[in-house]
Amino acid sequence: MAESLRLASPLRHRCELCAAGDATLNSMPTWYRFHALSGHWSARAARSVLRAVLSFSVPAPKVITKPILFAVLAIRSVYYFLIRVFFCEPLFKAYCTEYGKHLHTGVRLHWVQGAGRLIVGNNVRIDGKCNFFFAARYTENPTLTIGDNSGVGNGCSFVVGRSITLGRHVRFGSNIQLFDTPGHPVEPLGRLHGQPARPEDVRPIVIGDNVWIGSSSIIYPGVVIGEDSVVAMGSVVVNSVPPKVVVAGNPARQIARVEAA
Repeated sequence: MAESLRLASPLRHRCELCAAGDATLNSMPTWYRFHALSGHWSARAARSVLRAVLSFSVPAPKVITKPILFAVLAIRSVYYFLIRVFFCEPLFKAYCTEYGKHLHTGVRLHWVQGAGRLIVGNNVRIDGKCNFFFAARYTENPTLTIGDNSGVGNGCSFVVGRSITLGRHVRFGSNIQLFDTPGHPVEPLGRLHGQPARPEDVRPIVIGDNVWIGSSSIIYPGVVIGEDSVVAMGSVVVNSVPPKVVVAGNPARQIARVEAA
């Protein structure tokens, strides 16, 4: 009996799959089913024409395509240069409380929301489109500081309740999230009543000099990352990181030390 049940289970599973397939076919329009499944000469001809259209390609002799490509790239470069220099960078600088020499952005305007202090040093590049959120309910001047010679990749997000500080020569990948406030209280009743996070849960983040943080990492409130350390891609950093180490994982743990060159 047990053997029969074991055999019946995969058979029943296959029958269910077949029934699902039949239901899908039955839901198709009649004309579609005819052209997709019929052996009639007109249906076969229609399928042949469709395959020919989908596989169609044209030759690309370089004597023709190279000049066209060069022209397109030149026009694109000039267009993006003008957008960056005369639109994106000036408007982002208008957001900044202070900024140094050679502050550069990409060709998209960053999203800044809320009132706070945005202090950017010399030779900083903030690429792509990043998000900066300032929560004024925890302090009068929530502050984000980015040190000299640092770079921030596309899609990074900064939620600043009190203070987030990036040192000098910091390297950020893309889609990194930093938040010094959870935004909502842990207590269920507090969330139901729309209360803000508790003051003790809003803790500054400090990123030391020459730190490299890999893409898609998340940095939690109160984290301090020591100088010269590396945070591997996709790490979730909930505790502080000492200097000159490599951390990885969720939650992030030390996996190596950074040796001096």
